Amino acid sequence: MANLLEHEESPYLQQHKDNPVHWYPWGDEAFALAKSKQRAIFVSIGYSSCHWCHVMEHEVFEDERIAAYLNDHFVCIKVDREERPDIDKHYQDLHLLLNQRAGGWPTSVFATPDNKPFFAGTYIPPESKPNMMGFMQLIRTIAPAVEKRDAKLFENAEAIEAYLKQETGRKEPVALSRETGVQFFRQARGNFEPSYGGFGSAPKFPQASTLNTLMSLYRLDADEEIASMLQHTLDNMCAGGLYDVVDGGFCRYSVDSEWLVPHFEKMTYDNALLCEVYLRAYTLFNAPYYLQIAEEIATFMSDFMMEENLFYSASDADTEGEEGKYFVYTRKEVLDALQEAGFDEREAKKMSMRLGCSNGGNFEGSNIIHFVTVQRPGWFEKVKPYLRKLRKPRAYPFVDKKIQTSWNAMMIKALFELSVYDNSYLEQAIASMEALLMKMNDGRLMHSALIGKPAKIEAFLEDYAYLGTALVTAYEVTSNRQYLREAERLANIALERYYETGQWYFSRGEFETLGEVNDGSYPSAVAVMTDLLLSLASLIDKNYRDPAEMTLRYYGKEILKEAILHPCMVNQTLRFLEEDTIVKVPQGTSIEAVRSVSPSPFTRTFYHTASDFLLCNNHSCFANAGSLQELFRA
Repeated sequence: MANLLEHEESPYLQQHKDNPVHWYPWGDEAFALAKSKQRAIFVSIGYSSCHWCHVMEHEVFEDERIAAYLNDHFVCIKVDREERPDIDKHYQDLHLLLNQRAGGWPTSVFATPDNKPFFAGTYIPPESKPNMMGFMQLIRTIAPAVEKRDAKLFENAEAIEAYLKQETGRKEPVALSRETGVQFFRQARGNFEPSYGGFGSAPKFPQASTLNTLMSLYRLDADEEIASMLQHTLDNMCAGGLYDVVDGGFCRYSVDSEWLVPHFEKMTYDNALLCEVYLRAYTLFNAPYYLQIAEEIATFMSDFMMEENLFYSASDADTEGEEGKYFVYTRKEVLDALQEAGFDEREAKKMSMRLGCSNGGNFEGSNIIHFVTVQRPGWFEKVKPYLRKLRKPRAYPFVDKKIQTSWNAMMIKALFELSVYDNSYLEQAIASMEALLMKMNDGRLMHSALIGKPAKIEAFLEDYAYLGTALVTAYEVTSNRQYLREAERLANIALERYYETGQWYFSRGEFETLGEVNDGSYPSAVAVMTDLLLSLASLIDKNYRDPAEMTLRYYGKEILKEAILHPCMVNQTLRFLEEDTIVKVPQGTSIEAVRSVSPSPFTRTFYHTASDFLLCNNHSCFANAGSLQELFRA
């Protein structure tokens, strides 16, 4: 019999509706029950494409014995972190406090009947292992302690609750300095993995923010070491494995250092951000292959992750309970596909080796298609349709069809950027922007919803920030001032609701959580909001530089200390110090052409009705010419 999650819209919560655990959604009913029955609370947080969330569900939450004990002694609450990032952030802060290290998903939290937490963990196996208590032993320890009102446990919970609620000490603003960029490059170079590119050891994440900031530094300094790091990383990342060379699209991360074996889930935010990264790299290095990767990402998102012009959140790693099943091939399948494409047996064997295929496979007996050299073989485009054909009868991984404002805004911004290089993408970019504004911004901005259903959760700082920057890009490409006016309106609401003299809040509703400035899975909302304010300062009113400057100064000390953790804030610091280069051009001028000749990484291009080309900063226009080339020689 289904539990109470059957009434919820979240795809992740729906995944758990048939668990024998009697789950409650987050809400007053669950907390009132815990209080009236004096039962401990168990909060489990995850998301639909999280591999280890599925593992814990199968091992723990589908175990009848464990479920029976939970149902008798606990009130169990399931939370979709993508639907409620405020709740997730609150408990991630708790995990960091209690364990002195970052958490992750699934997140497992235990609290008193008054919802005062005292334990936070992540994945917990069903039975104990060396140096790791099992879930069954844990709940058999916690339940009696709560029922007997164990003094130590409740004292700890009170102390934790008090600590979480205490006022954050104000930071002393610091002066801004280009040393921030120097420090960032020094730390990035120290983390660089020279064999296959990327930063840090396995598991390796794409780190779009780091790549973006390095591109800004290269534009400013033309340091060939930076260029080498960037190209080596970008080439290896898209050679196959982390990047799906058959359908397109990047997976979340690679479990190895070679970018070969990914966790196969694909997230909208990764693909949106990496689409822009490869577009910037195309302009920077005049590398057409990078443009091809950006276009393949957009095609994947349109073909697999879009409905009614809006983009789903994520697709799963698992198919029919088996990780990667949809994506991998036997060597025989590949050989047959090559021969069907018109190559003889000898050629097919040779080509299969170029695709990294062997009888033993490179992933659990099967093969992840990848290029053994980073250069894509010229014949691969002929073969790709036959490899896709092999996937057609397979069950596609589960897709979370939740629409999130911030993530959709990322993808729509990428489409507008892509339209600069290929105008055929402009129609889709405009259609998606209009669909997002209609669904999620009708009177008040909302955070998430399902296709065909109304949004119920109000927006957070990241939604204002990402939608605002997407609207600015839409204005830059189309000259439609309605986009710019809406971007300003959203920024003003965010300043009023979330900003206090340099400090930003992520949420101010049920949970008042501070905005993070370090980049996690994607650039921090504070950094993106700073980006938006600097854009509005260039386009509308230079007074928007004041809160942007105060933000950068307020967080400046921690940014400088650990610059590598704050790449987007480093980028905004550099942008503030350098100031935007504003190029006003006649209608019909290619923005791509402007970007290719401008030496500044912070160039904004806008159309005007005159026939000449103007070069400006935030204060005035100081040069004009009859062509772009003349303008930048002036």
